[in-house]
Amino acid sequence: MKKNTFFNFLATGVGSVPFLDVEGSCRDILNNFPKLPFWPQFVKRNLFEDMAIQVSEGLPLIKINTEKRSLYINHFDDNHSELTSFYEHFMSEDTDYFAFSPEYVAGMFKLLDLIDNKQDSQSSFIKGQIAGPITFAGSLIDKAGKTALYNNEIMDMIIKGLAIKGLWAVKKMSQAKRQTILFIDEPYLSGFGSAFTPIQRQDVIAYIREIIDYLRSRTDTLIGIHCCGNTDWSMIIETGIDIVNFDAFDYMDYFLLYKKSILDFIEAGGTIAWGIVPTTSYTGKETVADLKERLEKGINVIHHWGVSKKTISARSILTPACGVGTLEPRIAKKILELLSSLSSVMTKSIT
Repeated sequence: MKKNTFFNFLATGVGSVPFLDVEGSCRDILNNFPKLPFWPQFVKRNLFEDMAIQVSEGLPLIKINTEKRSLYINHFDDNHSELTSFYEHFMSEDTDYFAFSPEYVAGMFKLLDLIDNKQDSQSSFIKGQIAGPITFAGSLIDKAGKTALYNNEIMDMIIKGLAIKGLWAVKKMSQAKRQTILFIDEPYLSGFGSAFTPIQRQDVIAYIREIIDYLRSRTDTLIGIHCCGNTDWSMIIETGIDIVNFDAFDYMDYFLLYKKSILDFIEAGGTIAWGIVPTTSYTGKETVADLKERLEKGINVIHHWGVSKKTISARSILTPACGVGTLEPRIAKKILELLSSLSSVMTKSIT
């Protein structure tokens, strides 16, 4: 982890947006989050930008059901040759083979173009995101109706495929000449520990850590994990990530139950991305003052554990609780603007 990274309540988005105007949306993102812009996933514009479908491009045995906007595992007699080709490209680190096409990540290409042409850019960072291996595998169904989480052969391919696609994304974002940040989005882990989660704690850590280690050995990117519900946060932290992103509006108390893990994480240089602006819980009555008070309650808990507020500030990012792609555009716009305003207030409060 990079202990000398100072965020001081910079804000950014989670990923999905409900907008259709690619350029206009990216310009708004640069205006609202000039120092930590994120490339948006236009989930209502194109099914290819769905978080799971987006990372499926170039991976073997995986097909898209366009009517259901879902993925499935396409078993056939010659699985071996398709998997062999995949591993040959992976082992030769052929990142171009695993590149995202513009129709899958229109927001990435447009944001990079705007940053390149923005002479007075204030950006210090640039953030992107990929679906995590647990969430992605959980969305893949085979002909027997089981998810890929039950299939070790498919899981190995998924982990390696996401790792090298993440590498391509980081290299692409680095063209902006900013510190890159890549979030691994794992909403599926909100249900971890339930009877419907066919995966063990040690497996979650190992799968995610393999991706992290792969990226760290090849880039200097910062890596985060986003989970928008309650989960085993000590498990998330044990993966070795740099940034942990949680729903701080609805699950603050649950997150703060993991005192030792959080303290060890901060001591090691970790950053907390507080998802303080509600998304599914948004009512329209929220104010910057209310959210600031709510955020400070969490900050004060960690401060009372013995961490200075200066350190907490340096290691804090603000985000929405989750992506805003399922919301009405006018509501999503208000949430992102509210987040930007809160970031400005919090940044000024520490100077």
